[in-house]
Amino acid sequence: MATALVTGASVGIGRAFAEKLAREGYDLVLVARDEARLKEVATELTRLHGVACEVLPADLTEPEQLAVVEERFRTGPIEVLVNNAGFGQKKPFWANPVEQEEKQLDLLVRVVLRLTHAAVLPMIERGSGAVVNVSSIAGFVPRGTYSAHKSWVTNFSSGLAVELHAKGVAVMALCPGFVHTEFHTRMDLDKTIIPSFMWLDATEMVDAAWADLMRGKPISIPTWRYKAISFAARYIPRTLIARVSTIGLDGRRRA
Repeated sequence: MATALVTGASVGIGRAFAEKLAREGYDLVLVARDEARLKEVATELTRLHGVACEVLPADLTEPEQLAVVEERFRTGPIEVLVNNAGFGQKKPFWANPVEQEEKQLDLLVRVVLRLTHAAVLPMIERGSGAVVNVSSIAGFVPRGTYSAHKSWVTNFSSGLAVELHAKGVAVMALCPGFVHTEFHTRMDLDKTIIPSFMWLDATEMVDAAWADLMRGKPISIPTWRYKAISFAARYIPRTLIARVSTIGLDGRRRA
């Protein structure tokens, strides 16, 4: 049975991917900081789907713990990698400690690069495998460091997809918008300011993303409305896009 590794697997999009992969029959390696939550997810997925679940607790911003996860790609074949771990900032760039900004940069960029590199080398040797890097629709608009990091993820993934296609390895950037998860709550975002039609269900989004991966798409953008946003971002003046993209930033709850 093939094995998939999912980071940020305890909640939200990561958990939805773990559930989807379990339904598809993959054994799982589940990675996140919260070991107790990971064990709960592992127990449930094994009970519901009969798959084996390995729990690998790690803070991926810590080099020693990241190295343990990288080593897992060398100790047994991983057919699918989902790079999902991430977080957003509660304050604008200048109001955050630079160390916190560096931690986000590490998790959203450096960790994605390192785990993708660890994953694709054995995939190339086998001539099969897939990597899904969870990016964001925010990467198409100028909206602080988070957008900058996600822009990198999308460009990195789509470029790598072209290079590895002939080697039998699929790479895809998933670019969701607002998804019903804990992500925005942790940012203290007032979710009521976002129109209801902009919110996505994590399970439905992951199902659609998996279908896009199976079709060989290098970038998956869920729903027509987010496809329209990404299209508009290419042609609308960047000053206007920057002004519109502040929606949500001003909705952070004030202490």
